[in-house]
Amino acid sequence: MAEFNPNRHTFEHGLQRIREASEKFGFYPDKEIVTSRSRVAQDLKDALTVSNVPDGFTKWQLPISFRCETLTFLSFAAPNTKVPRHSHKEGPGIRVIISGSMSYDGTELTTGDWMYIPAGMEYDFEVGPMGVGMFYCYCCSCA
Repeated sequence: MAEFNPNRHTFEHGLQRIREASEKFGFYPDKEIVTSRSRVAQDLKDALTVSNVPDGFTKWQLPISFRCETLTFLSFAAPNTKVPRHSHKEGPGIRVIISGSMSYDGTELTTGDWMYIPAGMEYDFEVGPMGVGMFYCYCCSCA
């Protein structure tokens, strides 16, 4: 492994990597909800893998970026809770499952999975049988 240097690329370089990978795989993040289980996300994961990591780590860049101020939240839900159809009109967001599971559009998302939601896109989901813990970040107050 080459010497680990987490500062060798700029923020703009990271944005360029997202643009190039998105164009290659036809991913348009403002037009669709995508999860880590989506086929395009798997292709993007491979394209956005980062080799500049310490031994023993695997790392990839997610195929989205926020061009706004963000607020971050932790949220925990009881088993089998149904979240009604809704949207976040102020801005896009991302949910990362940290424990348990949830189902969106027939797909179960578990620990380490993520879900990107463009601004104004309606969605609903159901919490799994063991509950769910999520970290999420939105370009809106969403509180």
